[in-house]
Amino acid sequence: MLKAEHISKKYGSLEVLKDVAIQVNTGEIVSIVGSSGAGKSTLLHILGTLDNADSGSIWLNNQRIDQLSGKKMAAFRNNHIGFVFQFHHLLPEFTALENVCIPGWIAGKKKKEVTNRAIELLTTLRLGDRLDNKPQQLSGGEQQRVAVARALVNSPEIVFADEPTGNLDSTNAKELHELFVQLRNDFKQTFLIVTHNEELAAMSDRKLHMKDGKIIG
Repeated sequence: MLKAEHISKKYGSLEVLKDVAIQVNTGEIVSIVGSSGAGKSTLLHILGTLDNADSGSIWLNNQRIDQLSGKKMAAFRNNHIGFVFQFHHLLPEFTALENVCIPGWIAGKKKKEVTNRAIELLTTLRLGDRLDNKPQQLSGGEQQRVAVARALVNSPEIVFADEPTGNLDSTNAKELHELFVQLRNDFKQTFLIVTHNEELAAMSDRKLHMKDGKIIG
């Protein structure tokens, strides 16, 4: 599904990524682990088209995506890629349901279709009774589950997760790990996860180690 080759990135004289290659298959959970500064988040952001590489190519389902620009890039990202970050970035003035619906509205989908999909996801994530609650009325774990539902509302080919459990306690972190596995098993959802959490990495199908801007195994 996802294939990237010869990905390199510099910030000034600092070489953050050095000729990285990676491949992720459909329905696979792949974790990237390594020490801080290894280049993990930079790689994830480049693969998710949130940042640009200095060189290399990125393909998603046989479409080259690193050469898209402007509105085409933004539209592709919204429709085909989901994101979950360490901090949920929910909009405080909107309800849980509205937060999940936003990517679908941006994509121009029918309001009823988006709402039904959002309710289905939130119910699956055990938040069916919290649809009208705003973020400040939800626990940290509940907020992160809303963020997961938002990432899934447009049925993306792949979800990129950057330290998704970094802001959660151990109980909520374990629940999120199990949720990713459930989503993969039930919906063949593909995940690429950057994490320091060894339990999450251990639950993945593959674990890739990064060091000094390279994948070393």
